[in-house]
Amino acid sequence: MEQSGAGAAAPMSREGVDHALRGLRENRDRISSSLLDLDGHQGSRLLDGARLTGETWRRWEDAKSRMTTLWALFDAYQCVLDEATALRDETPRPDAETMVALSGLLCGPSVELPGGEIPLRDRTLLGPSERRVTLDEAVTMMSDAYAFVAGEIAAADSAWTALLLPMEEVEESWRETALLAHSLDGTRHPELDRVGRELTALGRIVRTDPLSLVRDGRPDTTRLDRVRATLTALGDELAGVARMRDDYDALVAQVTAAIEEIEGTERRARETHATALTKIQAPNLPAPSRGLGTALRDRLAALERLREAGRWVEMAGRFAELERAADEALERVRGDLRLSAGLLDRRGELRGRLEAYRAKAARLGVVEDERLTELYGEARDVLWTAPCDLRRATTALAEFQRALRACENETGTRR
Repeated sequence: MEQSGAGAAAPMSREGVDHALRGLRENRDRISSSLLDLDGHQGSRLLDGARLTGETWRRWEDAKSRMTTLWALFDAYQCVLDEATALRDETPRPDAETMVALSGLLCGPSVELPGGEIPLRDRTLLGPSERRVTLDEAVTMMSDAYAFVAGEIAAADSAWTALLLPMEEVEESWRETALLAHSLDGTRHPELDRVGRELTALGRIVRTDPLSLVRDGRPDTTRLDRVRATLTALGDELAGVARMRDDYDALVAQVTAAIEEIEGTERRARETHATALTKIQAPNLPAPSRGLGTALRDRLAALERLREAGRWVEMAGRFAELERAADEALERVRGDLRLSAGLLDRRGELRGRLEAYRAKAARLGVVEDERLTELYGEARDVLWTAPCDLRRATTALAEFQRALRACENETGTRR
């Protein structure tokens, strides 16, 4: 399609007009189909039906304005095409004047722009110099507007696709967790309530302003993921409470057995401590713990009152503390027992080693050795005297052992 230097369209041939009309009608059909598809797109329907806010509302208002202009421009485009088609159909053998008119419609600035839609390049300081563009220029303008609107619809649709289903899943999880919490104690759970408020606020944003959650072209799920993680932790905690409620009798039996073991170990530790003080010289031996089992029984009884009141959530935390306290108490009283019993065991070990060395002396034939007899008597007096001085006994045993080794070496030399 050629234009004169002055901007007026040069007359076209009849074949050129017919060819141009066929191409323009095909373009019109494709444009019409694309516009209808854009209007009927799921994302477009969602945007139209939603109560939008914030950035999404601003961008959709802009896109709708572009879409309105796009349809108006398409109508103007179609009017020119209809006019050219009608003129060509009325004149099977158009004269020169008709050909000039057809050329002007098909190649000249024949499409009147919708109000205010004047390209920047055609504007001046005093306002637009032209309100018409060619058919080709109209197609370019429509293509730009279409790309903008389609991009905004696709962006919102992508954000909703990425956010809505996870949002609904987290909301359903919250409802299930809230029902579980209510079934446990019938009261409000502060942390669950806080998560619920956060979820409500986030859900409002997802449904009304999804584009505000898009970062670098991708939906940002950081906030939703954080809420999901917190809710998962709460759900696990409450599920643990429910299991404790269901297995309460068995759990109480376990803790009771642990308390009984603590009390028994406390008794043995006290008895062993008393024995150790009698039989072993140990002035710095600390007194064993007392009353740990009794204190734990009191705490267990307090938990029973919470159970009767149905305060399972509060009870679960305290029950876990009781279990930890029982483990610590058991380890403590076992340590007390080991400390006192260790002194008695050390005395028994030294006694056993002394007799073993004496038996060795008998095998070597030196049991009647005067020095060995003297050292044996000293070690035996210390070990069989109460309270026993373990440090002195260890020294005496070491001297007997050295003397025995010397006798052994001397015997080996004579042989």
